[in-house]
Amino acid sequence: RGDELGRFANSINSPVHTVDFRGGARCRPRIHCQFTSRKGRTSTAMSSVARSERQSKFGVIILAYIAFIALGMPDGLLGVAWPTIRAGFGIPLDSLGALLIAATSGYMLSSFLSGRLIARFGVGQVLATSCALTGSILIGYTLVPNWWMMVSLGVGAGLGAGAIDAGLNTYVATHFGEGLMQWLHASYGIGVTLGPIIMTVALSSLNAWRPGYLTVAAFQLVLAASFLVTLPMWNQHAEPADTEQPKKLTEYKTSLRETLRQPRVWLSIGLFLIYAGAEVTLGVWA
Repeated sequence: RGDELGRFANSINSPVHTVDFRGGARCRPRIHCQFTSRKGRTSTAMSSVARSERQSKFGVIILAYIAFIALGMPDGLLGVAWPTIRAGFGIPLDSLGALLIAATSGYMLSSFLSGRLIARFGVGQVLATSCALTGSILIGYTLVPNWWMMVSLGVGAGLGAGAIDAGLNTYVATHFGEGLMQWLHASYGIGVTLGPIIMTVALSSLNAWRPGYLTVAAFQLVLAASFLVTLPMWNQHAEPADTEQPKKLTEYKTSLRETLRQPRVWLSIGLFLIYAGAEVTLGVWA
């Protein structure tokens, strides 16, 4: 009986088997077996994946907020630095309009192309490239000897800012709720507030506008590196194939011509034109 019970214990597929024989032939053996069910292992693995996804989503949200802070910082620099900039280049006060037109042109171009860029390269790569471009342009501002060169670089600054703005807005609207979108725009306000502070410190301490732009440029380049390191995190929000999900913003295949036929689109364009004009007028010229 002992041999048979030993074979029976060894045949049980479990991590731990303990066979305890006590007494003589009249005593029944006690077999203690620990089983780890397949369901338990699956549940543990699923909880680990869910925890990893939550951490990834939290990291993406924080990085998106920081990116919008960085997006607002250059916009807050120009208004404070402009009197010193125009004095250094020896240009009239209204020359700022040329730089604003150049930056707006680049911004509109990248905004129109952001959908195609994100579809081809992914939002993480677009954001990393845009931040690197913006940081490089801001450094270029501090190096060019002529005003027309700074105006030319303004197109590149607009390209980078437009891609960051459109890319992050699309991503957050697709993967998160409206509440997080509001906080995203609030982060832009933080950046616009920090920009003048940085430039004021540069002008009062160093009597120069270039250190202010270099500070923000460094911040942009660090952010570009962060996007580059976290590229896999931006693609970890795909929904399971066996669950029916509502249609996402990026899944609509509406053409530009069809979009412009909608009256609500033109109403939104008009309202945004008024808002942006008021923002630039008060933020730069004041």
